[in-house]
Amino acid sequence: MRVAIVDDSESSLSLMTGLVAGLEGVEAMAFPRALDALMWIGQNPPVDLVVVDYLMPALNGLGFIELLRRDPKQASVPIIMVTSSDSKDVRYMALQLGAKDFLTKPIDPVEFTARVSNTLDAHQAHKALADQSAWLASEVARATDQLLEREREALLVLGRTAEHRDPETGRHLTRMSHYSWLIALALGWSTEAAARLKVASPLHDVGKVAIPDHILLKPGKLTPDEFAIMKGHALAGANILAGSQSPLLQLACEIALSHHEWFDGTGYPNGLAGEAIPLSGRIVAVADVFDALTTTRPYKQPWSFEDAHDHLRNGAGSHFDPACVAAFGRVLQDIREVFESNKE
Repeated sequence: MRVAIVDDSESSLSLMTGLVAGLEGVEAMAFPRALDALMWIGQNPPVDLVVVDYLMPALNGLGFIELLRRDPKQASVPIIMVTSSDSKDVRYMALQLGAKDFLTKPIDPVEFTARVSNTLDAHQAHKALADQSAWLASEVARATDQLLEREREALLVLGRTAEHRDPETGRHLTRMSHYSWLIALALGWSTEAAARLKVASPLHDVGKVAIPDHILLKPGKLTPDEFAIMKGHALAGANILAGSQSPLLQLACEIALSHHEWFDGTGYPNGLAGEAIPLSGRIVAVADVFDALTTTRPYKQPWSFEDAHDHLRNGAGSHFDPACVAAFGRVLQDIREVFESNKE
């Protein structure tokens, strides 16, 4: 431990330095000038205690404490002020500025040694507690990250369950989840919220596991009755994901239920309109349709990037949320890069 002692009196400085040096495991740093002490303290790792005289030329003890406390690194360093003044105003001011204790001149060696030793012990205990708290916080953060990673892996596996039942999808999940993420960022979502959307959005069609193969895998156009059954995948997906305490699964459930709703209220399964549709569902609707248009399906050839974008703009206000379509346009170059780097 290191103790900085600041006093312009040679005899007092020598006495206090000798008493501190007599403590086991403690090093005394002596400074006859306050400004020199401030400079040294500012350029080195924080000391464990500062003992400073009140009456000094150029910069007195109060001014020293005020300047020292301006340095965030010195915010928790204990300060003992030594003074021959009995003025309560001086002591009150010192306390307000950050002094922790006082010693009166002339120095009583026994009292000085006890005060310094007790203050160092308390400071060491405080540092140990802070270190323990920091360690615990880091361990909690690490464990939380591990749990989130396992949760993300589980969601990815669940999303691939539907993907493997529907051979049309290919790299659909990768592309549309990235599109959703980019749209969310363009809408002003935080990086954390947008990242959660990217993880949850691949589960949008998990309900397809409940659709019979002769409908799900039909190469041609569905009949009205078959399409009515196909539409059931939205509610089926929500039922599969419902009831979880996981925020990610709750978001995935919201998306599964709402990504086929239309902005004008003509979508399914609940005929929601406008802002009654969760924003996550409105975002994924844009990403999902764009990717479906630009990829090959058994019943159609892929549209061009430009034609698919035109379709989104033409559908703004009817099928799609105009704000989501506009956000898509603001990140169009990023969308194109995802599109080009994740082709089938």
